[in-house]
Amino acid sequence: MKLRSTDSIKRPAKPVKHRDDEYDQSSFYSLRLMQENHFWYRGRHRFLLASLDRFLPASAPPLTCVDLGGGVGGWVKYLFDHRPTCFAELALADSSLTALDMAASLMSPNISRYQVDLMNLDWEKAWDIAFLLDVIEHLPNDDHAMRNAARILKPGGLLFVTTPALKQFWSYNDVLVNHQRRYSVEDYAQLAQHSGLELLDARYFMFLLSPLYWLFRQRSGVLEMTAEQQRTFLKNSHRVPHRLINFSLAAVFAAETPLGHWVRFPWGTSILGIFRKL
Repeated sequence: MKLRSTDSIKRPAKPVKHRDDEYDQSSFYSLRLMQENHFWYRGRHRFLLASLDRFLPASAPPLTCVDLGGGVGGWVKYLFDHRPTCFAELALADSSLTALDMAASLMSPNISRYQVDLMNLDWEKAWDIAFLLDVIEHLPNDDHAMRNAARILKPGGLLFVTTPALKQFWSYNDVLVNHQRRYSVEDYAQLAQHSGLELLDARYFMFLLSPLYWLFRQRSGVLEMTAEQQRTFLKNSHRVPHRLINFSLAAVFAAETPLGHWVRFPWGTSILGIFRKL
């Protein structure tokens, strides 16, 4: 991968353009606040870290790891804080310079930052671990993104993918945040087949709070609002709840780790898949 470095951000020789129709850059500030404090991100990070620990050998040497489409870096910061000695290189990769700039004040300077186009990655067998966390549901061609992610992994490398789960939970929110689809375990098996990966595990999470999630998403009339009204509604609904509510919901979600790794929940509003490069 030929790179040019500016402000510590490593950029490809060919300029990258962020696609706002897939992820609106105006959301990055609220995303940063939510990744630090929101019960959902705290629960997802906890659940994901437990999965990483399950699939990484205790005696593994320091590994190379990249978070693809990682936005403002909430996950890699969490990973660096909780497993600081596990990685020879820990990297954040995103198409948005806005997100990568914001991440600089959030993360350790020891975390690399790359501007990349997920649909046209230049790396080849470069990483031991990659993450695609709530990314591919925004993409018209998720198969292509998965094949690209597979290509950058070393043989035996692991790809961790999270997405919204199950079409039964589809709501106005999916439309407003530019989701193309929601996924099932069967969908993950197809993604593995199409991308030449082995699906090691797929399991739903955010099970315990799913009835509350479904109820909250039943509000009618949102899609009939004007564009400005929808932006205001989205801003007001995508923020950290009152601290007592946030604390209570975080406590419920926290119970899914380790419970959700001991038993397979029959459904959930999200799904995690662990794929291995053959």
